[in-house]
Amino acid sequence: MNWFTLLLGDIMAYFTVLWKTLLFYFLITVIYRIMGKREVGELSIMDLIVSIFIAELAAISIDNYKENIFISIVPILALVVLQLVISRISLKNAKIRSILDGDPSMIIERGKVNFKEMLQQRYNLDDLLVQLRSRGIKSIEEVDYAILETSGKLSVFRKDDDKKRVYPLPIIIDGKIQKDVLYQIGKDSIWLEKALRHENYQLEDVFYGFYQKNKLFLIRKEAVK
Repeated sequence: MNWFTLLLGDIMAYFTVLWKTLLFYFLITVIYRIMGKREVGELSIMDLIVSIFIAELAAISIDNYKENIFISIVPILALVVLQLVISRISLKNAKIRSILDGDPSMIIERGKVNFKEMLQQRYNLDDLLVQLRSRGIKSIEEVDYAILETSGKLSVFRKDDDKKRVYPLPIIIDGKIQKDVLYQIGKDSIWLEKALRHENYQLEDVFYGFYQKNKLFLIRKEAVK
């Protein structure tokens, strides 16, 4: 058996690996278009798990080129359907979303570092300083509020920004009052109830409510269905 025979003897194997690779490339591209647009750094835990599973199933199918490709495609499609169902449920249910994705954590509040929250999130001081420097902030003293989002991204509000009060503050999310934000703007639940009655809203009807430029803005749940 010469080198030419060795090279071409298993040509069908090369062809199978090639077309499987191309097929999974286009399939995964379509899948991520269906699942929605998110930056890699903003993937939720569920998104990340599904991504790892899909990549692993595709790699196994390409590596075991003699196996039927549907052995990998079926579980991939099942994962996609599961993820779409979970995303739909979590969109309408704040408790489910909190269980799956977690809640944002207040790392800096009114200029003071919340070390207890950092310990719970296993978020050390080096992590905080690195993310602050990436936003051009030299010192913690420049920060009024810093919120560690569920994606791991740090949202930072400078003390200068707080004086201008131009950024939106979420007061209501899926009908649930964000009491820490109410405290931040110097308001209470009585003020919020009066504001909702004035706009002819019930708390459970509000999908998202935010406070900006000394005014409350509300979005009904029906508007996002």
